[in-house]
Amino acid sequence: MHTLNADLHSHSNVSDGTLGPAAVAERAAVFGVELWALTDHDELSGQHEARAAALAQGMGYLSGVEVSVSFADETVHIVGLGVDIDDAPLAAGLAATRAGRRTRAERMADSLARAGIAGAFEGALAYVGNPELISRTHFARLLVARGVCPDLSTVFRTYLTAGKPGWVEHRWARLGDAVRWITGAGGIAVIAHPGRYTRLGPSAEYALFSEFVAHGGRGVEVMTGGHGEAERRRFADMAREFGLLASRGSDFHSPAESRTELGALPGLPGSLTPVWQALAHRIAWPAGGAQSAGAARSPALA
Repeated sequence: MHTLNADLHSHSNVSDGTLGPAAVAERAAVFGVELWALTDHDELSGQHEARAAALAQGMGYLSGVEVSVSFADETVHIVGLGVDIDDAPLAAGLAATRAGRRTRAERMADSLARAGIAGAFEGALAYVGNPELISRTHFARLLVARGVCPDLSTVFRTYLTAGKPGWVEHRWARLGDAVRWITGAGGIAVIAHPGRYTRLGPSAEYALFSEFVAHGGRGVEVMTGGHGEAERRRFADMAREFGLLASRGSDFHSPAESRTELGALPGLPGSLTPVWQALAHRIAWPAGGAQSAGAARSPALA
């Protein structure tokens, strides 16, 4: 199972990616992905298209979502893999999480206007595939297009992080609620790109992992686009310490913007258990196609 080229974290224009679900699937297949998951932010509406496209491209597919969580004054993301996309409590929880995005975006635009950048809300909407999911990334694309900053990283550092002109604090879902929605829908909850949460000190990071496990969380992204070698080693150690399954995902958003291409990450260390091993019964494989490591073919969308 460790040799399977699995990419279990990616985004389409249903949230803040730039390609449609089918186009992301096609790109994943071109770059050798064998098992793929689309994990749009707080939204499941791209799942049917993603699954159909994955199977047509000869890949296995796991349903997925990335839930926005507030924890210790940091926005943390929890990926849910193998969820039942028709689960009512999960759908209701995601709808509630999405509800505050427009108000936050309008406040972000007001803040940017005070910094001399007018019309940011209307401008950002031009980059949004799903208006319910307008995000900082859409504002960042606007500022790059206007020439305010040369790239997305500079926009975030200059305008869209805590203490900067476009930053607006927002309360997302609670950690325990997000994990329960995912597990209640038959999925496995995974801490996404843990190396990104720099506002958490060592003690708060340890508290995040401890509370996550206490609520029923079972996985952590060890290999992800935002991790260098030091982070990969550190979170491999955290996975061992907390008995967590290990996940692998590029966090792909766009051909022009993403740090890591779909399917291009190193494999997981052999001492870790891949999260997809525990989700074998939830993976949909193409009819008549190869199945890796004995994973069971699922006839219905997990």
